[in-house]
Amino acid sequence: MFTITKTTSQNPKFLQLVSELDKQLAIRNGSAHEFFAQFNKVDAIQHVIVAMDDTVAVGCGAIKVWDNKTMEVKRRYVIPDARGLGISKQIITTLEQWAKELGYSRCILETKSDMVPAIKLYEKCGYQRIPNYDQYIDVSSSVCFQKKV
Repeated sequence: MFTITKTTSQNPKFLQLVSELDKQLAIRNGSAHEFFAQFNKVDAIQHVIVAMDDTVAVGCGAIKVWDNKTMEVKRRYVIPDARGLGISKQIITTLEQWAKELGYSRCILETKSDMVPAIKLYEKCGYQRIPNYDQYIDVSSSVCFQKKV
């Protein structure tokens, strides 16, 4: 059984998980890593969740303000040993509920086109593909999604 805690980007367990995520993304993104990394800074993120299995941090996610109606889902990650347990779906659901509680009506996100499990999760959770937004407009490896919350 795991629990989810709302916190901020200063949470040490969140920072540990994000460090692991960044290491994996650096390998996956190769030479494009610097481009994507500039949009994944956590210092300004105020709405973070951490999934815990007893005392072990197993997953995380965050939302940040995009505009007056929209939150962007960022930094969603589940450690490899905890995948397939429904944690990712619970993280997404919790972030959506939090966005709604804060008065936002939509969540958007970007992922890479080769992240097939992530894309399947987002579609299963009701996200619909949208044209790439803002910094991802001309990035052929990016796929963007939205969901009304």
